[in-house]
Amino acid sequence: MTIKLGVPSKGRLMEKTFDWFAGRGVTLKRTGSEREYAGAVEGADGIELVLLSAGEIPRELASGRIHLGVTGSDLVRDKLADWQGQVAELAPMGFGHADLIIAVPACWADVETLEDLDAVAHAFRETHGHRLRIATKYHRLVREFLTREGVADWQLVDSQGATEGTVKNLTAEAIADITSSGETLRANHLKILSDGMIHQSQATLFAARAADWTGGRDCLAALTAQLGLPEPELR
Repeated sequence: MTIKLGVPSKGRLMEKTFDWFAGRGVTLKRTGSEREYAGAVEGADGIELVLLSAGEIPRELASGRIHLGVTGSDLVRDKLADWQGQVAELAPMGFGHADLIIAVPACWADVETLEDLDAVAHAFRETHGHRLRIATKYHRLVREFLTREGVADWQLVDSQGATEGTVKNLTAEAIADITSSGETLRANHLKILSDGMIHQSQATLFAARAADWTGGRDCLAALTAQLGLPEPELR
């Protein structure tokens, strides 16, 4: 039996993932042309490389179609309900860092905290007759965070790209999005709430609980030992 390892198919996430494994004696590489999503593994027996988009990997882990996967911790937490029941977190990998945050217009001088946002959202609904709109693609994480923090009178507006521009374009009043340097936020005249950190994300190696591990336990044990990781408990 082979264990399927899902890795981002392009960009810095793929390169950094290859570097991370190479530093532990396992070589991952693409085979064929740039357009072919094929790969090979050297230095570890019984591992099959599967190249996928980072956004697909949580779904493939949850379904059990891949055994292991590298993707952002934000994507796993947002796309998978009860994520800890569906995947085991093997290792944060130390790259792909980004913060999921709440940001509001910089001109909102009196809005610095979630408590301030709650007050503004209430006043907004009283004035405009509808809830304050927050643009994001991270619906589950943002909804759970705002509910837990007691912020009311908001609605989420789906945004799959250029989220920072939604306020300027008048399709939202605030945003919840990933940022690393904050430069794009500042360029769009937005500021992060002082207590608006939802999740600090990074690339993480996960194992699928739903995958068929029959015959693959020894291979997993050998791989985790080579990577210097504890073997996960998978039911």
